Amino acid sequence: MRRLALYEALLRKWQGSINLVAKSTLDDIWIRHFVDSLQVSAAAPQARRWVDLGSGGGFPGLVTAIRYADDPSAEIHLIESDQRKCAFLRTVSRETGAHAIVHCGRIEDIAAALDAPFDAVSARALAPFSQLLHYAERFLEKGAIGVFSKGEQAEAELTGLSAAARYQIASVASETSDSARLIIVRRRVD
Repeated sequence: MRRLALYEALLRKWQGSINLVAKSTLDDIWIRHFVDSLQVSAAAPQARRWVDLGSGGGFPGLVTAIRYADDPSAEIHLIESDQRKCAFLRTVSRETGAHAIVHCGRIEDIAAALDAPFDAVSARALAPFSQLLHYAERFLEKGAIGVFSKGEQAEAELTGLSAAARYQIASVASETSDSARLIIVRRRVD
């Protein structure tokens, strides 16, 4: 809780100069951002090696790093293309003692350089689901579970998805919003 409180203080401080979250969500930061992000790591409880795509203000990846800050087996990689957001992520990681590894660059470039196997891949509010699968494919094909936070259009994005033959895809109700879903993706093993 202390680490998340410090994260909140840093987010509010930096929000004035960098758009890290929608201003309309600042009054509900604990549920909307922290609890919402904690449910992502809870969906893959055995996972300790995570890669978070398009980390932005750190949701859910930096919250995952905070959750496992005292676990020496945990390794959380954050991929973000915006230099200012990368500076924010590094600051929060350092100040909270959450050992996140921040990669500043395009997802396609960074993902191609990450060879170690990961237990899980996450993203929140990054891209339409078909594009998200494309970004995560490298990790999913090596056995990572995908845990993706999606909003109101989640079910529509899954309809007619051609990748369904390659992956087991489950849609789970969000604990924080009636209109949101967690999409859980596993490589299909036949």
